[in-house]
Amino acid sequence: MKPSAFDYLRAETTQHALEALARGGEGARVLAGGQSLMAVLNMRLAQPQLLVDISRTAELNTVRVENAHLVVGAAATQGGVEWRSTLADEVPLLAMAFPHISHFQIRNRGTVCGSVAHADPSAELPLVLTALGGEVVLRSARQRRVLPAAGFFQGMLMTAREPDELVEAVRFPLRRPGARYGFAEFSARHGDFALVACAATVTDNAIALAVGGVADRPVLETWPRLRGEDLAQAINDFSWKLGAQDDAHISAQYRRHLVRQLGMRVIEEAK
Repeated sequence: MKPSAFDYLRAETTQHALEALARGGEGARVLAGGQSLMAVLNMRLAQPQLLVDISRTAELNTVRVENAHLVVGAAATQGGVEWRSTLADEVPLLAMAFPHISHFQIRNRGTVCGSVAHADPSAELPLVLTALGGEVVLRSARQRRVLPAAGFFQGMLMTAREPDELVEAVRFPLRRPGARYGFAEFSARHGDFALVACAATVTDNAIALAVGGVADRPVLETWPRLRGEDLAQAINDFSWKLGAQDDAHISAQYRRHLVRQLGMRVIEEAK
């Protein structure tokens, strides 16, 4: 199939894009990398009247360190962030996750903010943002507001973004002193959607485990520094809390098994 007819506008500035979104309202969509949006348009799961292309808006194509965060602008590609020479030191968990995201051709075009805005519960970038307690910067012609990841993701492909708002940037907290990280996922083939993905942060006092691909959004659980059977039991309880369901790919039982196995693996990796 092909998309239904729509108008196209290439935004030269952020303000230009915001004004177009304000005019377009519910009928407008933002186009950045297009790696998720174009598939949705081709299947006519979305039929906007206006596409606002921000891919060449230079002021949105930024990646910078600011106030203890790595701030990624709306037009910055995943590849551009992945190949940042200092990324492994700045946000190690993000550096660990990138190789699992689809294929390098997709990462070369797809944007970080676009993946976050799409809010696929199996996607790696929403999982990392949730695991680290990151933030989403939303901007419209009316206002700018900042939401924590946990408040931004509201369900499968659902977010708190209003129709006239642009995901202007996402903020990943920089590496905390003494923190260690782990990331792993299971998929049918490399580059396929994750059937289960786990991201862990371990400090001397706490363990945080985030899981994607099971619930309708990434979910984060935090415990004190448990060990042995106590940790295994906590991860098992978490696997049931996620509400896994059978689907065409794997059973709920196997998903819970993967949460237990991958969850323990990433925590051990992070110790």
